[in-house]
Amino acid sequence: MDILRLPCCRLRKPLSAVFLLLVIGAVFANAQDQAGQAAQQSQDESQKQNQDQTQKLADKDKSVPSQASPTQVPEEKEVKITPHEAEELFHSVDEILAFDSKQTGLPIKKQVKRRLTSRDEVVAYLTKHMKDEDVKRLQRSELVLKKFGLLPREFDMEKLLVDLLREEVAGYYDPKTKTVNLLDWVPLEEQEPVLAHELTHALQDQTIGLDRWMKKGDKDLGEIKKDPTPEDIENDEMDDAREAVIEGQAQAMMFQYALAPVGRSIADSPDLVEGMEQETLTGTPNTKVFNDAPIFMKESLTFPYSYGMDFIVKLMANGGKEKAFAAVLANPPHTTRQIMQPETYVSGEKIEPMRLPEFKRDFKDYIKFDIGAMGEFDVSVLIEQYAGKELSKRLYPDWRGGYYYAARPKNEAAAPLGLLYVSRWSSAERAAEFAGIYARSLGQRYKKAEEVRDSSHASPDRTQERKVELLQGRHAWTTEEGVVVIEEQGDTVLVSESLDSVTTETLEKEVFGK
Repeated sequence: MDILRLPCCRLRKPLSAVFLLLVIGAVFANAQDQAGQAAQQSQDESQKQNQDQTQKLADKDKSVPSQASPTQVPEEKEVKITPHEAEELFHSVDEILAFDSKQTGLPIKKQVKRRLTSRDEVVAYLTKHMKDEDVKRLQRSELVLKKFGLLPREFDMEKLLVDLLREEVAGYYDPKTKTVNLLDWVPLEEQEPVLAHELTHALQDQTIGLDRWMKKGDKDLGEIKKDPTPEDIENDEMDDAREAVIEGQAQAMMFQYALAPVGRSIADSPDLVEGMEQETLTGTPNTKVFNDAPIFMKESLTFPYSYGMDFIVKLMANGGKEKAFAAVLANPPHTTRQIMQPETYVSGEKIEPMRLPEFKRDFKDYIKFDIGAMGEFDVSVLIEQYAGKELSKRLYPDWRGGYYYAARPKNEAAAPLGLLYVSRWSSAERAAEFAGIYARSLGQRYKKAEEVRDSSHASPDRTQERKVELLQGRHAWTTEEGVVVIEEQGDTVLVSESLDSVTTETLEKEVFGK
């Protein structure tokens, strides 16, 4: 399932240089307290320098207007940066580009164009981006996301995405014009870490050609007339994985730039980086649109930055900057599992592709609406939504494959969307756990979901540690949108929603080899 994808931009919420240095100071001080008396004098001196710099920036910040969303502060009250500040900012582009190049090992092949951009121009750019093919595909997938319960039924994804980007965006690099766009309403000191992020995109573009590189992973299975192959499903997350690489690298350089004044780096300060990530990826009172967004939207938007950066940092620890930048651009991951668990990418883990039904034959009475992978990221969000983040973190690493197929009955345009979803797990127990969580979701997704009691199943098994009921065998529920069947056999779970009984039975035979 496609993750929300943005232009090569940096969300505004984490970007204040003052805020970043305050976070650095707090986490850095905590790390020093735990270090004991060893090299105390050196630590005290470093801490004092950090506190002095943080205090100077904090004092300066008192004169900077709060960064409220447009709905909270009228645009006419926003303070624009002065022509002198704009000139100073333009001069810093080359300096920060050189910093990024040294840190990443990606060469500077040409000067990067720079442009001061107004809020109206940013909104126009984002609106235009909403018409791109990847977002159109996402709009088509909106109904599928609602069917899974990952979005509310009344949700308007396009409107929220534009509002969210308008609230959050802090700058962007446009690979078509080779220009870094700086925002004329964001204070000067907040723009520098943004530049460290955006100019990493410029270096990536000069190395691999970002548009061309991203398009290599851009294959819309919903538009393909032929049935997809197992390899098509396996590679369906390629664009999401590549997005995480480019944003993860840029995010790593933003943090590297922020840490440089205190003599630290992302490689030698894991606790510091973790603290900064936790703080900067949390909503604030000024990010109301983000705060109110569904879990899937928030996780999708932050995935390339959070998991992407963790992926890059672990590659740096494993093989240095060459492996984390040039090498991974030359040999990128192709699944969200590889991003979320970098050790699977490093080890070259191979997961056997899932055997697929003959969709055209089995869905002969239906019109295909959408099809795609249901990857590790997707199940992590689904589990988090219905069973909590702690259980999600424990269970999602046991994912071993998944796909969905959505269709509508022929000549019944108003009929509910039919859905087949098949997932594979590391063991029968993990499959039964996931089946139990999915069954739990039905009560939240449908107005009425009543289990048919003659379903064949093993006795439920619930433990205090697991806090979820294992669902084994075959179960069925009646809902206002038709029958839902959840069936677990071995390491595989099949879900059929709003499909007729003949089609469901046919799919069960194919999936389970009955």
